[in-house]
Amino acid sequence: MTPSPSPELFAFDASSNWVRLRTLILLRWLALAGQAIAILAAQRLYGLDLDLGLCFIVVLAGVVANLGAIFIFPGNVRLTEAQTMGMLLFDILQLAMLLFLTGGLNNPFTLLILAPVTISASTLQLRTTVFLGAVSIALVSALAVFHMPMMLNGGQELRVPPVFAFGFWLGTIIGIVFLGLYSWRVASEVRSMSEALLATQMALAREQKLTDLGGVVAAAAHELGTPLATIKLVSSELLDELKDSPELAEDVALIRDQANRCRDILRSMGRAGKDDLHLRRTPMAALLREAAEPHLDRGKEIVFALHPGTGGDERQPSLTRQPEIIHGLRNLIQNAVDFAAQTVWIEGEWTPDTVIIRISDDGPGYPPHVIGRIGDPFVRARQGETDRRQRPEYEGMGLGLFIAKTLLERSGAELDFTNGEGHPKTGAIVTATWPRTRIGTETDDALGDNVLITG
Repeated sequence: MTPSPSPELFAFDASSNWVRLRTLILLRWLALAGQAIAILAAQRLYGLDLDLGLCFIVVLAGVVANLGAIFIFPGNVRLTEAQTMGMLLFDILQLAMLLFLTGGLNNPFTLLILAPVTISASTLQLRTTVFLGAVSIALVSALAVFHMPMMLNGGQELRVPPVFAFGFWLGTIIGIVFLGLYSWRVASEVRSMSEALLATQMALAREQKLTDLGGVVAAAAHELGTPLATIKLVSSELLDELKDSPELAEDVALIRDQANRCRDILRSMGRAGKDDLHLRRTPMAALLREAAEPHLDRGKEIVFALHPGTGGDERQPSLTRQPEIIHGLRNLIQNAVDFAAQTVWIEGEWTPDTVIIRISDDGPGYPPHVIGRIGDPFVRARQGETDRRQRPEYEGMGLGLFIAKTLLERSGAELDFTNGEGHPKTGAIVTATWPRTRIGTETDDALGDNVLITG
C-alpha cells in the first residue's frame, strides 16, 4: 500500500518563519517616512496646530525600534511567530499613539491600522491574528472617545459630525474583521495548495524512482541469466567428472547450488522489474492489476471488468505506462477499499477515441456536503464513532484524492466524482477519461519481444 503523506509534514505552525525581518523593517521605514511627511504637511500646508514635539517623539520611537532590530538581528533572519507578533503589535501601538495626538478618529489615517492586522492574517496563525485584531479594535474604540483635539492655528477645532464619527468607527472595525478573515482565508488556501502540490511532486518522484529501479532490476536479471546458466552447466559437468574426488566434488556442488540460488533471486527480482517496466506500454488489464496490487489482500473483493465501448475493438488496448497514472489510480483504489463494505469494482472501457477507467464500491459514498470539494487538499469529513470502529486506521485528510486528481489530470484525464444509485454499487464512483492519443497506443494483446539492453 502506498502511504499517504503524513499531515504533520505540512503543519503551518512555522509559517511565520516565511517572513524576513528585512521585509518588516523596510515596511516600517516607509510607514515612518509617511508619518513624518504627513505631520509636516498638516502643519505647514493645512495650518493644523499639532504638538510636533510629542508627534516626533512617537515617530522617533519607531526609528529606534527599527535601528535596534537592525543591530540585534541579521537582516536575512526569518522571524518566529512571537517575534513577528511583537513587531506588528509595536506598529499598532505606535500608530494608535500618533492618532491619539492628532485627533483620534477625526484623522483619516486611522485606516492605516488595518495594515498590521492584514500582514498578520497573511503570515501568522489564526489565534495570533485574532489577538492583534482584538487589540486594534480596542484601540480604535478607545480613540473614538479619548484623543487630543485636532486644532487649526486660529484655535478652531476640526471635528467630524457624530454620525460620521460613528460610521468611521464602525467601518474601521468591520474593515479589521473582514480584511483579517479574508486575508487569512486566502493565505491558508495558498499554503494548503502549495504543500499539497509538494506532496504530489514527492509522490510522483517516488513512483518514478520505483519504476527506474524496476527497469534496472529487470535488466540485471536478463543480463545475468546467461552467465549463471553457463556456470550451472559447467558445474554439473564437473560434478559428474569428479565423482572420484569427494572433496572437489563437494566444492563444485556448492558452486552449483549457489548459482541456482542466484538464479532464483534474480528470477523473483526480474519478475517485479518486468512488471514495472513493461517496455513502456502494457495492456489495460495489467495496468489496472498493477495499480490495485497493494490492496488485493486487504479483505475486500476487487472485481476487474474490461469491455469495449461504442465502436471499440474487441481487443483491449495497450496503454502507456506512466508513473502518474499508476500512482493516481492506486490512490483512488485505496480510497475505495478503505470505504467499501465488501466489494470494489475496477472497470476498463475503450472506444476509438477515448479510454475510460471507472472505480466504484459498495460503501456509503461521498458525503453530500463535501462532494463539490472533492479533490481539494486537506478536505476531510468529520468521522463519527461508527466510522472509527469500522476503519480505526483511517485518518484521511483529502490529500490522497488531491494527489490522485492532480497526477491523473496531468496525464490528460478528466475526472468525475459521483455516488452510485443502484444496487450493488451504492458507494463512490470515480470515472477517469483520457483521449486515446494521450494514454493509448495501438490495440495489441502482446507486449512484444524483449529488447537486449546493452551498456
